[in-house]
Amino acid sequence: MVRRLIIGISGASGFQYGVKALELLRAQDVETHLVVSKGAEMARASETAYARDEVYALADFVHPIGNIGACIASGTFKTDGMLVAPCSMRTLASVAHGFGDNLLTRAADVVLKERRRLVLMVRETPLNLAHLDNMKRVTEMGGVVFPPVPAMYRKPQTADDIVTHSVAHALSLFGIDTPDSAEWQGMAD
Repeated sequence: MVRRLIIGISGASGFQYGVKALELLRAQDVETHLVVSKGAEMARASETAYARDEVYALADFVHPIGNIGACIASGTFKTDGMLVAPCSMRTLASVAHGFGDNLLTRAADVVLKERRRLVLMVRETPLNLAHLDNMKRVTEMGGVVFPPVPAMYRKPQTADDIVTHSVAHALSLFGIDTPDSAEWQGMAD
């Protein structure tokens, strides 16, 4: 079976996380299916210098957010799962409550119902009770809530180092190892 991963980019701050996932996956033998929300398009324009076409060219397939008839909206389309990077609180709430109101949330719902891996790189602080309840619901459904918290033990030198490490760690949850996902070897005695 071809390894396939759905990459969702939703409207939270941190559009770079989704781009980094696509960049890291290009070097792997993984077919990527990208879906980008309208809010993510606004974040791309306001937070980055990336052109829309430049980002879309990193994916093997790009699906419009409104196309709920796309292949990734069906459980018969086999994937290794879905990474939503970043994941807005709106997207988290939609997934937690089973609202398949666009292709991104429908694909996440399908991944959960098929018992495949769903990893949500949630981006918001501070968290209110609704956010925490939604994270709990997604976790109880089998999803993984993965806030991209910087790992300082790697001694990052740039923001890209931090983004790369977080995304590499998230991809490792799908069994996809990148050069940036080196294991912790412990401290010397």
